[in-house]
Amino acid sequence: MTASQEKTSSSPKKKQDDKTREEKINEIIADGGTIVKMEVDYSATCDEKLPIAESLADSGKLNEALDMLLALEKQTRTGSDTHSSGRILVLIVKLCAKAGEWNMLNEKILELTKKRSQLKMAVAKMVGECCTFLDSTPDKPTLLKLIDTLRTVTTGKIYVENERARLTHRLAKIKEEEGENQEATKLMQDLQVETYGSMERREKVELILEQMRLCLLTHDYIRCQIISKKISIRFFEDGKQDELKLKFYQYMIEQSLHDQDYLGICKHYRAVYNTGSIQADEEKKLTAMKNVVLYVVLAKYDNEQSDLIHRIEKEKILQDLPRYKQVVERFTTMELINQAGFCQQFEKELRDGVEGNQPTGVFPRNEEGDARWKDLFSRIVEHNIRIMAKYYTRISLSRMAELLALPESKAEDCLSDMVVSGAVSVKTDRLYY
Repeated sequence: MTASQEKTSSSPKKKQDDKTREEKINEIIADGGTIVKMEVDYSATCDEKLPIAESLADSGKLNEALDMLLALEKQTRTGSDTHSSGRILVLIVKLCAKAGEWNMLNEKILELTKKRSQLKMAVAKMVGECCTFLDSTPDKPTLLKLIDTLRTVTTGKIYVENERARLTHRLAKIKEEEGENQEATKLMQDLQVETYGSMERREKVELILEQMRLCLLTHDYIRCQIISKKISIRFFEDGKQDELKLKFYQYMIEQSLHDQDYLGICKHYRAVYNTGSIQADEEKKLTAMKNVVLYVVLAKYDNEQSDLIHRIEKEKILQDLPRYKQVVERFTTMELINQAGFCQQFEKELRDGVEGNQPTGVFPRNEEGDARWKDLFSRIVEHNIRIMAKYYTRISLSRMAELLALPESKAEDCLSDMVVSGAVSVKTDRLYY
């Protein structure tokens, strides 16, 4: 038995493990092309020649080493020896990177992937190895050139879709750091990671969240809303993805704030409140519930809002938030709310915080907070009109305006808006001239 035969026969377990890995990758590339059966096994030849090539490269004879490897690569490729071909491709790029020949590395990556009948799994191994060189590049231009080369050779290839997604994410981060937010967003939007069958679900969600973040950064709220639907909230139910869950709902809250969808914000904060890591932190739990309360009373009245506010009223945690419990009770009790009295009783705590408690940030002392505070008073007026509709069958506009503490014209406008929305049913008697 020769030395090469002895090496071949002494490692059957290793070859079996490698075959298992090849089969896994073949599952990925099966729908992208025909799986090629090995015709000649060059494992023994590679075991003999690869160390020689490495020695030549270490002694400064990189070109000679590459020439030897390229000749051997042609043999393994024409013989359909995927495993040996992958070993050779990986060694070629390793030697180029080790020698600091980054331009040559880019050239060899392009050259090797363009060769006729190139084996897909060998390319996948080479691309995976090249991705490990990104952190060792000497400067940013070299890094960008390598990323560009790898993205070029992975375009449209399903068997290296994961590597392409990670490279694109890294490039988008670089663009964002340079202030090119629009370019970074466009790069990420081109990734349809939800269709990647070989990518882990968590990584998919992370990349989709990154797409959402960049859309919000560039104020593309419509696209952010569309992208958010690619994530199933059932993914967060196992309690192991709290970090991603909180990030998702943070983006959804920002989206809903732009749309002034107060009921949606309330639901998102309820999801935050029901997160395990939030439940374990008393301060964060109380803050989440405060936001739930304030946004549910800010939401326009309908059947869903009415059902939600009554369920929130029954939450035991409100015993620790007496002022917020009183706010909810004001809107669930069939009594008129006095605007001046409400402001005097709650404004200080809701807008500024009291006794060392920080305000929630729902009603800050700025234009945005003032607009929400105004919306809150609109909800008070709407609540009072609904109460009048329950207690009165006939009332004059002047009396209604007096009870609402509004001018008659403003009271009439509010009433008309509620009739149009279907919140109340009203008939008015008016004189026409």
